[in-house]
Amino acid sequence: MEKKKIAFVVAAPMTATAFLMDHIAVLMRYYEVHLICNFPNDESKKPFEERGLKCRAVPILREISVGRDLKGLLALVKLFKREKYQCVHSVTPKAGLLTALAGWLAGVPNRVHIFTGQVWATRKGAMCLMLKGMDKLIAILNTRLLVDGEGQRRFLIDEGVLTEKNSMVPAEGSIAGVKLDRFVISREVREEERRRIGLKEDDVVFIFLGRLNHDKGVGELYEAFNRLIPECEHAKLLLYGIDEEGYDEKVSSYPNIERGVNYFYPGLTNTPYRALQAGDVFVLPSWREGFGVSVLEAQGLALPVITSNAYGVVDASVEGVTGLRCGVNDPEGLYLAMKQYYEHPGLRKRHGEAGRKRVGEKFSYERVSQAWLDIYKEMLGE
Repeated sequence: MEKKKIAFVVAAPMTATAFLMDHIAVLMRYYEVHLICNFPNDESKKPFEERGLKCRAVPILREISVGRDLKGLLALVKLFKREKYQCVHSVTPKAGLLTALAGWLAGVPNRVHIFTGQVWATRKGAMCLMLKGMDKLIAILNTRLLVDGEGQRRFLIDEGVLTEKNSMVPAEGSIAGVKLDRFVISREVREEERRRIGLKEDDVVFIFLGRLNHDKGVGELYEAFNRLIPECEHAKLLLYGIDEEGYDEKVSSYPNIERGVNYFYPGLTNTPYRALQAGDVFVLPSWREGFGVSVLEAQGLALPVITSNAYGVVDASVEGVTGLRCGVNDPEGLYLAMKQYYEHPGLRKRHGEAGRKRVGEKFSYERVSQAWLDIYKEMLGE
């Protein structure tokens, strides 16, 4: 019997690599799965084709460009009509908008989008209205709307983008879940990572992993840490991620933060399951977050976490059980949470152990992938 064809549509290959491959591997047992993406060249397709995926290149840009977006839309319509997909499934806003329009125009019977965070949540004025309008159009044109966390779903309902009836959260949330067989706690790895960076065993390391920008709360993290240092001599700050807004340079304006002494920024890491083990406490004081996969990954390694109370990220931990909270744009609350963990190693240990247990019970990648498969089987009548 010929397998039904489904396609995942993303703007960048790294989105598929980071969030979709485990789900796709499960779905490929039952369906013919294609990956549609703005592949820069044939070489970038190889890691996916080696796993049995059929790749199709379409010019989908993350930034807004009317002419090029129209070109991408027409390419998608043509591809959808030719391949006769039973379902197209988009991730990220731009891919979501173009896929929703193209799927509707091409008559694809099942059109799915998963919401993973809203750029417009921290914007104002015309740009906010435009970006929010894009999400509303995505909701109107698709036949199935998924959200990667209940906090985010409530926010989108309150903002009039989704309704109670037309949206759902697969499993307990998270777009990808965590592979605990990859996030294996290792004393040897911890020692290697700390030695590589220049950290001592008695250092208490607050670690951040994500894009270095305003919306991730990096400015508040610097403020809180700058205040913490005079009171906590063994406190260290370790940041991983792409510096999108020059925050590595901005650190020089904080008098108590010293590069190579109590502040370390190695850049981007492709092995979070190793990098995170250099830390003692994970920190993400985000202004907005779809869910907070990095928070789950940190807890998977038994790190206690400090997050803001922004919508979305609150689903990734349990306050007072697996982590502590501060407000959005709240350097005072963040400082107090960091100091509490610094002064109470027993609390760090209890929250870390509880976090790993919760991730294993609720957010394993197997659980999330099974939820996606169940949705597809129900949707495609199998």
